[in-house]
Amino acid sequence: MKEFKGKSGLLAVLPSWFFISSVIILVGIIITMAIKDLNRARSIETQTLLEKSSVLIRAFESGTRTGMGMRWRNEQMQILIEEMAYQPGILYIAVTDDSGRILAHSDPELIGSQIYNDQTMKSLDVSQTEKWRMTKHMVDNEQQNAFEVYRYFKPLKRSNNHRSHMMMRRDRDYNQDSESLAEDRNSPKIIFTAFDTAALDASQAKDIRNTIISLSILVLLALASILTLFWVKRYQRSSRMLQDSKAFSTEIISHLPIGLITTNEHNQISVVNHAAEVILGYNAVALSGRDIKKTLPEEWNQLVAYSLPNNPVIEREIEYLSGSGQSIPLSISIARIANNNGRFLGNVFIFRDMREVRQLQEEIRRKEKLAAIGSLAAGVAHEIRNPLSSIKGFAKYFEGRSEAGSEEQALAKVMAKEVDRLNRVITELLELVRPSDLRIQQVNINEVIEHSLHLIRQDAESKNIAIEFTPNQTLPSVAMDPDRFTQALLNLYLNAIQAIGSDGRLTVEVSQTNESDVQVIVKDSGKGINPDDLTNIFHPYFTTKAAGTGLGLTIVQKVIEEHNGKVSVTSNRHQGTQFNMVIPLSYQRSQPDKSADNHLTTGSIK
Repeated sequence: MKEFKGKSGLLAVLPSWFFISSVIILVGIIITMAIKDLNRARSIETQTLLEKSSVLIRAFESGTRTGMGMRWRNEQMQILIEEMAYQPGILYIAVTDDSGRILAHSDPELIGSQIYNDQTMKSLDVSQTEKWRMTKHMVDNEQQNAFEVYRYFKPLKRSNNHRSHMMMRRDRDYNQDSESLAEDRNSPKIIFTAFDTAALDASQAKDIRNTIISLSILVLLALASILTLFWVKRYQRSSRMLQDSKAFSTEIISHLPIGLITTNEHNQISVVNHAAEVILGYNAVALSGRDIKKTLPEEWNQLVAYSLPNNPVIEREIEYLSGSGQSIPLSISIARIANNNGRFLGNVFIFRDMREVRQLQEEIRRKEKLAAIGSLAAGVAHEIRNPLSSIKGFAKYFEGRSEAGSEEQALAKVMAKEVDRLNRVITELLELVRPSDLRIQQVNINEVIEHSLHLIRQDAESKNIAIEFTPNQTLPSVAMDPDRFTQALLNLYLNAIQAIGSDGRLTVEVSQTNESDVQVIVKDSGKGINPDDLTNIFHPYFTTKAAGTGLGLTIVQKVIEEHNGKVSVTSNRHQGTQFNMVIPLSYQRSQPDKSADNHLTTGSIK
């Protein structure tokens, strides 16, 4: 199963707080700049009104100087101030004395009244330069914002010699009017001009509105960015968890000791784990995407038809014929997969190789059979051996009393021989069921094999059977009971000699299979074992020989298992038989048989 590995991006490297802080700082900078822009625009517009006011004041002062030269009276001056105030955007123009009494005003009705009270006049801090302030002005009984500029009124300040002479001459005539604006040149006068700020306020309101809209959009974009970052992080976290879960499930599926196959909703194979490849004998790539009806056995497809969403096929034992022609017992379970809406998503096949389970079951039955035999042997061995001793004694007595070569003597010998054979059967039976008491020693296995071959060499040579064995001097010492292992080898040698009959070959090989095990092979050139009998040769009392007891190979298996080893056999008809014995180099004492039986009974695959 392939895994998707996402590339790490910038969002995966830098922490979330870095991006959030950056967005907040950026928004703060933009807001500050927007406020500065608003203030700058307001300052420019204020400066513009201030300059317009200054120009208007200077123009009125110039007109006043001109009027003085032309001996204007207050009426002409009033007309001039009214005409100048008639320009768009001007709310009023007024000239007052330092106490605030209006001497001239664009609204003639206000002449003689107070423009401001004494306290306000003092707070204005009038000087020779223009000052401004925002104030309220009544227009049609409604208060209106006004941009008011004021300073001392200076109609006579700018003059040259010619104009001063003219002004002095005219002033003598003009001084006759006590209400003249220039009646007292030393008396300070203040000029006020006020501009309508409606356009300024509207423009500023528009700028503020546009700024608020821009900032709102910016804040929304910032929130959207933070939300997007949150969802991206959440997606990355979910994606990472999904990848981890996928990798975890992939590892579990790949390393399951049982076979697993899944299909999609079109009944096409989508997942095949390693155990399934081994059991079925096919590659996962070759099976992927193929229809189960054309790929899996017909019996499997029939079980798929029987399986229901709430009634899966559980632990159905079938025989599977592999590609090599080998019949493999399988335990198979099939279930249909559906989502919460009941939509079919596919099938899952779970199956396991039952060969090992059946071997364990066979081992349990064998041990149970041995236990039954042991109980029987323990009960009857004593009762049988006592009469056998008496029978053999009488047989020897009659053999000695009979004439040499007579029929009576021959019968007595047969009787004694059969008693010995029966005694040997009882001995082997007791040897089979008696608890092992191994005398473990570090031995040279080459010497053990040579000693065992020496015991049967004369018998083999008498039948023209060649014995082949080459010691392996590279082997380390082996922990074993040499007497018990020799007994197992002798049983195999005798069986081989009987299977060969005459004119054959008995071969013994020894080698180290890995760092912890040594292997002993005993093979002959005899007639071989019938394939139907191979599964039964280690069973007690199973024999194909007329005079056999059926316990020899059972004892061999017991001895090898006592050494924590294993024995197996391969045989071909008329080509000979080979026994493979594998035992560990170091011996570890096993648990008692009862515990072993319990382990085999309760430790079956689930």
